[in-house]
Formats: sequence, C-alpha cells, structure tokens
Amino acid sequence: METLMEDVEYNWADVNLPPIERQPELPRESRERRRGRDIVIAIDHGPTSKYAFDWAIVHLCRLADTIHLVHAVSSLRNEVVCSAAEARMEKLAVEAMNVAMVETKARIVQGDAGKAICKEVERLKPAALVMGTRGRSLFQSVFQGSVSEYCFHNCKSTAVIIVPGQCIYE
Repeated sequence: METLMEDVEYNWADVNLPPIERQPELPRESRERRRGRDIVIAIDHGPTSKYAFDWAIVHLCRLADTIHLVHAVSSLRNEVVCSAAEARMEKLAVEAMNVAMVETKARIVQGDAGKAICKEVERLKPAALVMGTRGRSLFQSVFQGSVSEYCFHNCKSTAVIIVPGQCIYE
C-alpha cells in the first residue's frame, strides 16, 4: 500500500448517490432558522463502522446536517472494492434519509486509511469525525497500529470514536 505524504495531493472518487426524495422539513427546523453541520463518518466493510454510522445517525445528527461518508481504499483502480464501497454507501445514504432526514454525500479516497481520512477532514472542516474501532487493548493498538487512534491524534476536527458494546445509553 502506498503511503500518502502529508504535503502531497491525494486521489479520490466522488460517489454519485441516487437522488433520494426528501421528506418535508418540520417547520421548527428550517434551514433558514439554523445552519446545518457537516459530519464525516468513516466507512469500511466491517460491522464496527456500521455501528458507528448507526450511533451517529441516532445520537449526533440533526435535520439540517450533511453527512459525508468517506471510505479509504489502497487503490482506486480496484473496481471490485470500489463498486462494493459505492453499493454500501448508497444503502447508508438511503438509511440516513429514512432515519434522520439528513443529506448525504460520499467519497472514496485513495491511500493509507488514517492519513487519507485526515486529509478529507482537513478539506471539509466538519463539526466531527465519527468512526468505529474494534476495541483492541492499548498493547495491541500500539504494536499493530489503529486507524481510529491515528485519526484521534492527527485530525484537525473533533474525532468521535465508537467502540461497539461500550455505549452507556443502550
């Protein structure tokens, strides 16, 4: 996997999500009354990113917000991975509209996952970055590395790391 340097431009592919019919907004939450936030959610094919997505939709999103789904891949030329990521993002966009009535944008970025996600966060300047983690111990994450830990320490935005099974609200 090619490492993305901090100063170098990176490659990406915007995902064209199908148009989703917006339900009418509630009068108390109009766009004129309140400006929405941008929230980045890091997505992969694992169950922890789906759990983090569900958590963000339920606990963090408001009506005027825009969710940016970001999926990091090692190469944009791998059509199998990119098409699977696009299909997953389309399903999540429909779910976000049905559950929280928020607008969704999606992008697939190429490079080392942690650095590519941080570059995308730097470009968008969101209110928060939400991502899941597998819940490794401190010892394991130090020796094996962790994308969520890298993003927590290096992103210029607030990183919200969701550990499945550790939520006190459920």
